[in-house]
Amino acid sequence: MSQREYAEDTIWWSIKNATDYAPHRRTVLLFHTNSSSLSGRPNPIKWVDNTGQVWDELRGVLETFNPNRIIINVDRNIAFGGGLHVGELEVLKEELGEQWMNRTVNEPMLGIEYVATRVPGQIKFYRDMQEITWALIEEAFSERVVHPGITTTEDVEWWFREKMQTLNVSTWNHPRVSVITPESFPGWEGTEDTIQEGDLLHVDFGITAMGMNTDTQHMAYVLRTSKGETDAPNGLKQGLKKANRMQDIALEKMKPGLTGNEILKDCLDQMKKEGIEGQMYSHPIGDWGHSAGAVMGFTNLPEYVPILGELPVLPNTFYSIELYAYHFVPERNETLRFRIEEDAYWVDEERGWEFVRGRQERFHLVNWTGEINSVARSAFQGQSPFNL
Repeated sequence: MSQREYAEDTIWWSIKNATDYAPHRRTVLLFHTNSSSLSGRPNPIKWVDNTGQVWDELRGVLETFNPNRIIINVDRNIAFGGGLHVGELEVLKEELGEQWMNRTVNEPMLGIEYVATRVPGQIKFYRDMQEITWALIEEAFSERVVHPGITTTEDVEWWFREKMQTLNVSTWNHPRVSVITPESFPGWEGTEDTIQEGDLLHVDFGITAMGMNTDTQHMAYVLRTSKGETDAPNGLKQGLKKANRMQDIALEKMKPGLTGNEILKDCLDQMKKEGIEGQMYSHPIGDWGHSAGAVMGFTNLPEYVPILGELPVLPNTFYSIELYAYHFVPERNETLRFRIEEDAYWVDEERGWEFVRGRQERFHLVNWTGEINSVARSAFQGQSPFNL
């Protein structure tokens, strides 16, 4: 790996020490496999240099090692195997010459496996992060934050941002809060709605801490307390149950070694057998929100994904099981998308995949029973609900 400050190789962030903020000057890393020929040298060998001395020393190490193959990150399609900047590649060609450049090869799975593989100690802290994520959603989708007729979806998004600041976590995937309707599928944006009684709410966001990321989607129902409602309509509950079944299918079909596209096809076939309509678009997560490894569908590629879908699913990784189920809700005379997402981890060969914290199997309920007169409503319209 050869990189400069602010022009880092993609996998630098998974290799660096926690206290490193960037590769200084020019940072060159050489990972080696033959310890006998490089006795006493660290692995990787690391140079931090802005004088050009690195190249003489690197050539000397290569002469000693005499490798048959030298992997460099030059894949044209996969970010985690293609992080060598074009300027650094040109420098390598000049400094190493044909003798060594003729031995360079492209092996994108090396970077993918390094970034994707989890170590046992991480799961405890990742579970803590999921606890934080769930706690944030449970408070946001409650009467403590949502006041029907006043609070907007954007208000709730800003509540998430401010609350994360107080918890000393950041976000890779900014909160997107939506009111779910037959037409709404806002993608990378939330909706701009004033939340009303009877609304079905949705949030998609992920927090970042300790070099890891979460990605979660939950739904909530705003009770029509003015009409005495105490629970979500049964039709909505059945829609969530159908989406939960899709999660079961995904975990059952995710066999390590199969490609993302093979797993996606198996899932779609099983859904068809069970009469479930919907879409899966699950992805690896961990060091990055959309991390290294095989994907199972994209929203715009529901049945086959070139390149990333042809990668094998790896064990000892984290995955975001992201999907939606279509379901007709009789009480509303509407077909809605029930959109959920939970992070899962590989346990072992016997147990397979399990959700890190669990999954949403019931709606968060907003149970607002207060009354606000028209003067107050006008005064507070557009303000964050936690300032009321």
